[in-house]
Amino acid sequence: MSSTASQQKFGFKVGRNGAHSARTMMLAELTELFRGRGVDASATQYQEDIERFNVLHKPTEKARKLTWRHLVDLYAMDKEVVLFRAFRRLWDSDERAQALLTCQMALARDPLLRLSQNKILSLAPGQWLPREEMEQAFNEQFPDRYSPAMLKSLAQNVNGTWTHAGYLEGRNKKHRTEPDIRPANIAFALFLGYLQGATGNRLFNTEWTKLFGCRLEHLLELARQASHAGLLNFKHASDVVEITFPDYLTQEEEGWLHE
Repeated sequence: MSSTASQQKFGFKVGRNGAHSARTMMLAELTELFRGRGVDASATQYQEDIERFNVLHKPTEKARKLTWRHLVDLYAMDKEVVLFRAFRRLWDSDERAQALLTCQMALARDPLLRLSQNKILSLAPGQWLPREEMEQAFNEQFPDRYSPAMLKSLAQNVNGTWTHAGYLEGRNKKHRTEPDIRPANIAFALFLGYLQGATGNRLFNTEWTKLFGCRLEHLLELARQASHAGLLNFKHASDVVEITFPDYLTQEEEGWLHE
């Protein structure tokens, strides 16, 4: 396992706070921004698009600045940050993978969203999730930290993100569903595990692959498809698995793996 310090260099975030106290994962905003900018866009360009050119059609300067702040909190929005660079690269590879990719990135950056993951994964397909149960899950983690109104807002935000990502469906009554997992999603999950120190077979047994709830055979097949699409290099013979991520990291960033 790589150190917490090196993981933070890659873009992972730890702590007790997160953007989901105020927003969902902001999928619509990201989609609009990425539609107008290529994979090599800089943080300054994204910020100008929001604050100067108002491409997201926010009503006030304050709202534009707040939107930018939340997006940076969730996604870094800077190609110099390893997680964002990989996320942005994979985003363009498959439109059908984008919603779940966004959730994966948000999980790496928002401790509050991560705290809701076990609750979501514990639900059986079709099972109803009352909002109050998600409120209780947070209240158990942080007794007396949130007011009833704040717990309700937080639960609504995280449930909205899981709905966009394909894990829940329904407007008022949320039920558990199965997400559409694409090769780009497994590529990102394996890369996240790699950045945290996993290699070989262990890459298929991290919190990032457990998110999918898939059998190992299906994960391996998705990895093969990701390899064929040029998203990673995958070799599998008998019980031996080798996965590499060409051009994902600079030489300096590779060194962070060993800190």
